[in-house]
Amino acid sequence: MSAKKIVITGGPSTGKTSLIKGLQNAGHFCYPEVIRQMTLEAKDKGALINLNTNPIAAVSNPLDFNRKILDARLAHYKDSLQLKDSINFFDRGMPDVLAYMTYYKQSHPKEFISIVKKSAYDMVFVLPMWRDIFVQDDERFESYEDALKIHDCLVQTYNELNYDVIEVPKYSIQERLEFILQKLKG
Repeated sequence: MSAKKIVITGGPSTGKTSLIKGLQNAGHFCYPEVIRQMTLEAKDKGALINLNTNPIAAVSNPLDFNRKILDARLAHYKDSLQLKDSINFFDRGMPDVLAYMTYYKQSHPKEFISIVKKSAYDMVFVLPMWRDIFVQDDERFESYEDALKIHDCLVQTYNELNYDVIEVPKYSIQERLEFILQKLKG
């Protein structure tokens, strides 16, 4: 039996990376967010048009960039099918690509939708927008209001794909971790 595939998602600056690090520190296998490395590579190659916005909207070829994100997340997904760990966590899932494309008013190629539908996750946890921890910086270009819209696109996309999205309360990292692990037990 393959391992459970659990997505941690949410808008920008909701604590996903901190939660993933907490899960890793607790001994769980976690797949990292792929866009950070891809953004650095695009920046190094001069493929970014504007560094004042999300790379998905700033690269010279957004469709190609989104395809690379989807392919990288699909590779993580396929890798997880081979693992024996009982639970694998993903810092964002493949449906996030579609959600961001919706937010940026980019069309969804049929092949993207097909890949996403064929590669189902077992559970999806969404971290809600939380003004108290929201930070706009070199990796998070969106305003709080834009981040709220992205959050809505994420929830809508997962719901349209028939996932029961579980909202993680605005707790400390440890309490969020315990909330998720408790939900996975039962």
